[in-house]
Amino acid sequence: MAQSDITVPQQHGILDLVQGSSPLVQGVLYLLILFSVLSWGIIFYKSNQVRRAKRESEKFIEIFWDSRNLASIHDASRDLKAGPVAQVFRAGYEELLRVPRGKKEILATAGEPLTTELGGVDNVTRAMKRATSVEITKLEKSLSFLGTTASAAPFIGLFGTVWGIMNAFRGLSTTHSSSIQAVAPGIAEALIATAAGLAAAIPALMAYNFFVQRIKELAADMDNFSHEFLNIAERHFLK
Repeated sequence: MAQSDITVPQQHGILDLVQGSSPLVQGVLYLLILFSVLSWGIIFYKSNQVRRAKRESEKFIEIFWDSRNLASIHDASRDLKAGPVAQVFRAGYEELLRVPRGKKEILATAGEPLTTELGGVDNVTRAMKRATSVEITKLEKSLSFLGTTASAAPFIGLFGTVWGIMNAFRGLSTTHSSSIQAVAPGIAEALIATAAGLAAAIPALMAYNFFVQRIKELAADMDNFSHEFLNIAERHFLK
């Protein structure tokens, strides 16, 4: 066989396949790359936020149980702004300071002892629940984008793949060959969209589930602390 008769198969790199794909498929790929970049940015940001929230909450709980002075605990909580438990305590403590003053003004003329009849416990409870809701909202911010990426990216990639395969088979009408070699490059270009969709969706899904679980744990810490603080407040301050 002569040297000139040997056919060397053409090699296609990833960039060559992307550049050779149709404009619509390229648009899908760029969109998926944007989704992936934004997702990774959110993942790094939320990872730091959740880790710091957990660390500062644990530090505050330790300070709370080691100290018997609520005023000093309140001062310490100012330096733990990323700790959701500390912020819940601040909301409850500051509301607790308002309750006795209001009761004294109302009950001064009657000369009656302070009681919880005016809703002091309810006021503190509402303040802490409101603070808990605010902290959970902060922690959940941007998670919806990860959930959207995890659910939508595979279908966006599949759309690009289907479109690319349609173009590949439609191109058979302009060629004199009906073999797989004629459509293989077009199919390979189209399948990149599916791979890009999965590459964007899988990390987003794993990160979303991870952060949701960590936020649930922090929410449980806030709820448990709220119950403990309300018990202490009712026993010692709201009598």
